[in-house]
Amino acid sequence: MTLLKIILLIVGLAFLTFGYLIYFKKQYHLINGFESAFKAGRKTAADADKVGRVELILGGVCLLGWIYLMVFK
Repeated sequence: MTLLKIILLIVGLAFLTFGYLIYFKKQYHLINGFESAFKAGRKTAADADKVGRVELILGGVCLLGWIYLMVFK
């Protein structure tokens, strides 16, 4: 159970950090291959915002799961 808590914490913080940097700070270079696809016209800024939003939500869910395990287990 301790290993699960550690994994949830690390994954949650990583997703939350990357989601914040992509969605709010517009650091699109963190998305693999996005800049070249953006220049070629295959991707838009909205696509990068969706990726950032998904990572932000997944990070929040992982951290909520970690908090739940810390409180109730």
